[in-house]
Amino acid sequence: MRKIIFTKDAPAPIGPYSQAVQVDNTLYVSGQIALDPKSGELLTSDIALETHRVLDSIKAILIAADMNFSNVVKCSVFVKDIGQFSAINAVYTTYFANDNAPARELVEVTALPKGVNVEISCIAHK
Repeated sequence: MRKIIFTKDAPAPIGPYSQAVQVDNTLYVSGQIALDPKSGELLTSDIALETHRVLDSIKAILIAADMNFSNVVKCSVFVKDIGQFSAINAVYTTYFANDNAPARELVEVTALPKGVNVEISCIAHK
């Protein structure tokens, strides 16, 4: 069974994609950037704030699918500056416990949508 997941507590898609798609017990969350879901404002002045906004959007999508961070099995993290790894990781560890952390890659890229500094997608399973 395929189900589109949407919540007003995460940014609405800005293109032809869904916030997330659930197939049976697996949830595929699209890449999230630091868009405030209420104002539409980009929050990119501070990498920690930006990372929190991204992960809060993922949290809202997980909740909409009746899941939480403990259900996440894989994250893909894309950054414009690998030098910000430590700051991003410091925030990331407040959402994922080390003893139950999902698989992950963190990749430096040349550019991201809307000029953001970090984008995160994930796969969760219930």
